[in-house]
Formats: sequence, C-alpha cells, structure tokens
Amino acid sequence: MSRPAYKRILLKLSGEVLMGNQQFGIDPDFVAELAKEVKAAKDTGLEVCLVIGGGNIFRGMAGAARGMDRAQADYMGMLATVMNALAMQNALEQIGVQTRVQSAVQMDAVCEPVIRRRAERHLEKGRVVIFAAGVGAPYFTTDSGAALRAAEMKCDALLKGTSVDGIYDSDPKKNPNAKRYTKLSYLDVLQQGLAVMDATAASLCMDNRLPIAVFDITEPGNIKRIVCGENIGTIVREEV
Repeated sequence: MSRPAYKRILLKLSGEVLMGNQQFGIDPDFVAELAKEVKAAKDTGLEVCLVIGGGNIFRGMAGAARGMDRAQADYMGMLATVMNALAMQNALEQIGVQTRVQSAVQMDAVCEPVIRRRAERHLEKGRVVIFAAGVGAPYFTTDSGAALRAAEMKCDALLKGTSVDGIYDSDPKKNPNAKRYTKLSYLDVLQQGLAVMDATAASLCMDNRLPIAVFDITEPGNIKRIVCGENIGTIVREEV
C-alpha cells in the first residue's frame, strides 16, 4: 500500500459535489461513493478532517444578491453545511469509518460544538472529523472556514476537491483554450484573482504556510492519489 505524503489533511468539498447528477440537494448514491474515496485515503494511515460547503442547498451570497439580509442568508448557508456534514457522516459510518461532526453554530442535539482539543483526540483515535457551519459568523465563506480549521488543526495540507482538474487562468468550461497551472504561489493566486478560493482563505493559508492542492474530486481514486504524492491537479505553496 502506498504511504501518504502527509500525516494530517483537511479535505474541502463544495456542496455542489454532493448533488451528483442532480440539480439540487443531496444524491445519497454519490455521497456513498465519495465516502469510499475518503475511506481509501484514510486507510493509508492518514488523519482526515473534512469541510463541506452548502451550495447544493443554499448559498448565502446568492440569497443576499436577491435582496435578503446578508447575515441572515449566511446563517442559512451555515445550516446547509450542517445537513451536508450529517449526510457525509452517515455515509462514512455505513462503511465502518468512525466520524464526528463539529459545528461552529452550536446544536447539541445533532453534533458537537467545535472544540479543538476534542477534535485532536478524535483524529488520534482514527476518527474522521467533519467541521460544519464555517467559522460560525456571517461574511465568511466555507473556504475561509476550511483554511481556519486546517491551520487550527495543524494540517499538512488543504486539499480542495472540485469539478475541474486544477486551477486555470480562465474558466475551462467556457474557454477551451484555458491554461491549467501545475504550481502557483500564494501571491500568484491573490494578485491574479484566480478563482481557487476567496482572498481571506488564500491569505490565511499563506500566513500559515499551508499548501493548497486543487484537484478533480469526481475522478475515482484521486483523493488517494493526491495524498500519496502523485502530481495531479494544481499545488499552491510559498515557493514554485
């Protein structure tokens, strides 16, 4: 079995990934396949944290753009991430992976509050920890939440699973001539405004020298490949 290139990682998934081929909501079959991918990576000996967005259910910025109060819309988006976290927890536990959900918005009936030391113990005991509800405050994206939790948990890398195979200089779904980068610096991402994650999240990763790997989550086996050091997707780090 290939040995992981990292000891502990945070995997960030967009909520849209959980839709599968649907237009909205959660596809249980696709979530089950994703859970198998996470298990395969964990079985290499890796410690795994997860953050999942909520865009498949509700996106705060989209609600604000249509006239909703931004803070209220963002809180609704946070609740959507908790629903996605519980769906992933269910899928992982059905295949024998012990999992804990920690929410930045306290809701003791369904999950734990975010407590760093408790999360550390869960990881040491071989459990997957899913962090939900972003940073627990409006005006921050789940990318920022992922960067914060990855830094807080002293992860070796933040892996961002998307529907494309890396970072491009323009949208490859609209521009067939878009150029894919294999390596970038944090400053490249910030100065060029590349759509990998928002500036707050990218800056937090830069401040903590936390590598960001962007890859295609829809390709079976890619999570295990990237954690074992295969050169897929795009890596963002201090030096290129």
